[in-house]
Order: sequence, then structure tokens, then C-alpha cells
Amino acid sequence: MPKSQVRKKKVYTPPTDVRPSSVAASRKPSPRWLPVTGVALIAFGIAWLVVYYLSDTDYPVASWSYWNLAIGFGAMVASLAVFSRWR
Repeated sequence: MPKSQVRKKKVYTPPTDVRPSSVAASRKPSPRWLPVTGVALIAFGIAWLVVYYLSDTDYPVASWSYWNLAIGFGAMVASLAVFSRWR
């Protein structure tokens, strides 16, 4: 039985409109304050919630009642927004 021929594959070159541009490679890294701010917001949110629960809802601000939860979780969600800008 004759042996089949081996086909050579062409090297793929993507079209020019799909290639990553040099602009993406020249993007600057994030400033140093960005990850520090993100971690600080997470720590602040967790600390706020821990103080709120351990004080039987008397602290940090008793008159805000359940808005204290919104502040704690809001700080942690804000940290996600900060971290989304990190390169």
C-alpha cells in the first residue's frame, strides 16, 4: 500500500486589524498608591463590620443602625473598583 504524503501546514499570521498594537505594550504600570488604597479599603470595611458586630450595633455610629453594614460592604466593593484599574 502506498504511503500518504505528509502535508506541510502554513504558518498562521493574524490579520493586521487583530494583532495587538504597540500601544497596549507601552501602557504604564499602576501607581504605587493604587494597591495600597485597595488593601486599605478592604481592611477598613472589615474593621468597620467587626466593630459594628462586636459592639452589639452601638459603634461605630449607633444612629445609623443598618447603614453601618452598607458602609462596611461599600468600602469592600469600592476596593474592587480600585483593583480593577490595577495593571
